[in-house]
Amino acid sequence: MNSARRALVSGASVSGLTTAYWLTRYGFDVTVVEVSSQLRPGGHALDVRGPGLEVAERMGIAETLRDRATNLAGIAMVDASGRETFRSTQSTLTGGQLDSPDIEIMRDDLCRALHEAAGDSVEYIFGDRITSLVQDESGVDVTFTEAGSRRFELVIGADGVGSGVRRIAFGPDERFLRVFGDMHIAVFSTPNFLGLDRWEVIYHQDEPYLGALVMGLREDAPAKVYLGFSDPAGTDYDLGDVDGQKRLMAERVADGGWVIPQLVNHMMDAGDFHFYRLSQVRMDSWSRGRVVLVGDAGYAVSAGTGQATSVAMLGAYVLAGELATHRDDVVGGMNVYENELRDYVTRNQDIALEYDSKPRTPSGRESSETDPGGLPDYGSLTLPFSLKDYPALVRP
Repeated sequence: MNSARRALVSGASVSGLTTAYWLTRYGFDVTVVEVSSQLRPGGHALDVRGPGLEVAERMGIAETLRDRATNLAGIAMVDASGRETFRSTQSTLTGGQLDSPDIEIMRDDLCRALHEAAGDSVEYIFGDRITSLVQDESGVDVTFTEAGSRRFELVIGADGVGSGVRRIAFGPDERFLRVFGDMHIAVFSTPNFLGLDRWEVIYHQDEPYLGALVMGLREDAPAKVYLGFSDPAGTDYDLGDVDGQKRLMAERVADGGWVIPQLVNHMMDAGDFHFYRLSQVRMDSWSRGRVVLVGDAGYAVSAGTGQATSVAMLGAYVLAGELATHRDDVVGGMNVYENELRDYVTRNQDIALEYDSKPRTPSGRESSETDPGGLPDYGSLTLPFSLKDYPALVRP
């Protein structure tokens, strides 16, 4: 009996690369297909905490992540003229409490660490995507845009909220995508013209609500910008038209004060621009035959509670472990994976919906006498999860 299994992972994402790492360790032959021509640059600052931090420890990369962490020193809030109105060296908007054991790291730095950990045993197909999936009882025939057709014993969709695998195997986005909140957000890099060093600055204004957060990790390195506006009615935009998304953002924040005009000018030239509205993916099942979803593709939580990355890493760990445990019945392994994780994911998603419903302040969260900035404590939202041990599954 052949114990090896050929697995295709769609998406060199946090969940995709974590899944690839563990499946390779368990003796699977793993291929990762990624639509970008390389590991995707840019992206959010991400938080690894709770169960996600334990997964990183078991992968042996926790210290690497700490070495590459943002190591922010604090945050300031300013008014339209740039006058500072609030300052904290205890917490930040993107990472929460600075004295916690959690790790805040830029998305591309995290993905590079995961890619390095996965090693040379993983095959990568960059600059390509899946166009069709045809299943039978023993495998899946996969057709790619560029690489022709190949057969795998299972396919794992780790390609994010707008998952192409989900669309092909499960149905259109509107069946599963739940948009919530009213914030539309763009993330991109700019020259660090504010000279920020391990520091964040945030500005907002009401009527209409719009704002910006600028994060600088080093004075001599580009800064990361979060630019956003509120539209309770929602805004239509073409997911594939980046130039159109930039024009939309520029129009909606045109009346912004502080340095928003300069940020908009840099945004128009940004090569790592990403535009989105807060959303969740809610599905009755994360698998269909030999196709299974992991991370945001199957159960996006929300960027608003600081748990999405840890949920994705935990999901990848559990999925790979159950597939290896049930390597002679991968469909059964997918079912156990879902049973193990469903309640944890649902509770995280419900917390995100409740958290988003709180009154908005300059930081987007409730203020208090001790924290007039309303800065978040993401650690208080972290749910425990008891990880199974799968060490006996590791192949030499």
